Amino acid sequence: MSLTDIRTQIASAETQAGRPEGAVTLIAVSKVQPGPRITQVLDQGHRCFGENRVQEAAGKWPAFRDTYGDVDLHLIGPLQTNKARQAMDLFNAIHTVDRPKLAKTIARLAQDIGKCPALFIQVNTGQEPQKAGIMPADTDAFVASCRALDLSICGLMCIPPIHEEPSLHFALLKKLADRNDLTGLSMGMSSDFKSAIALGATHVRVGSAIFGARKAT
Repeated sequence: MSLTDIRTQIASAETQAGRPEGAVTLIAVSKVQPGPRITQVLDQGHRCFGENRVQEAAGKWPAFRDTYGDVDLHLIGPLQTNKARQAMDLFNAIHTVDRPKLAKTIARLAQDIGKCPALFIQVNTGQEPQKAGIMPADTDAFVASCRALDLSICGLMCIPPIHEEPSLHFALLKKLADRNDLTGLSMGMSSDFKSAIALGATHVRVGSAIFGARKAT
């Protein structure tokens, strides 16, 4: 596939779901991709990218921004509290707010630096012990606690279990978001983004279908 193919499929999925054109933001997941592959996508005019690690992103995106101007950069991997300041300086959005300590750190830093990226709460919809995220039953209380810290939460994010039907998890995330008056839904990847769009995704995270297979880490 290619960036053009993915854009076409997203537009088609938006139409089929009765949603307006441009309702879904495509995050091109560039983690561990070599520079020339990223440059190809930038040269096609795409400006929204996702990274998993703060350190990796800090090593490559300032130079790309110098060359290509504004890039909308999203952190889609876990965030350690000791990297929060660096992340808030580098990223336009953080999709992995997943615990009270991190929320409090971000709130404190936002007061210090006078700005805050767009924030998504990661929900562990599959309740998998090895995966980060707030449990579904705890989501309402966590959203309320973030708002009490004056954090403006724009949405929820999930990564469905590999061996389960993803649409069940997308529907659950949509239900939790609606219940908390949140409009952002970061859900759907290369293999299932059309299903996610049908269920209300506002941000889809597509890597291999755009860039090809990732390099070994």
